[in-house]
Amino acid sequence: MDQKSFLNDVINGKKDIIQEIIDLLNDNHIEYCVIGGLAVNAYVEPVVSLDLDIVVIIDGMDKLIELTKDKFTIGKFAHSINLESEDSDIRIQIQTDERYQDFIKRASIKDIMGYQMSVASLEDIIAGKVRAFSDEQRRGSKRQKDLADIMRIIESFPELKSKLPEPIIERINING
Repeated sequence: MDQKSFLNDVINGKKDIIQEIIDLLNDNHIEYCVIGGLAVNAYVEPVVSLDLDIVVIIDGMDKLIELTKDKFTIGKFAHSINLESEDSDIRIQIQTDERYQDFIKRASIKDIMGYQMSVASLEDIIAGKVRAFSDEQRRGSKRQKDLADIMRIIESFPELKSKLPEPIIERINING
């Protein structure tokens, strides 16, 4: 079984929704990048996630919503637009916080579980994870996952430890 098939089994994919959204973005020249846990998987040993967190260029947001309105259920929230499909358990969360827009410029194509996607740079992923972990409005379980993702990155790329605020360094107890 290849990685794509494995991930689609995990997310109960009746259709390959991840490939559909990637193709939709690419075919319509909508700039984007993957952030969040799946993006971490592009750089370190993968873990399974039911979330596909992406940033879409502001100018492409309306076009994306128009293109997906008949294929997905669209939910609009304070900092995201969420796309859901009855054909998969994957949760596509489009980050609308403008602080993530610059991530798109520094992104590059990477392999994530067999998918070729535009992925935020490692430094940007860490910055996003630090921001997410520091948001006390987020659920505790989400913040713990952000912290675990930070640890996964630092264990593989210890030179990035200097990018972390001191309270996070103390919290994850990184030696060296």
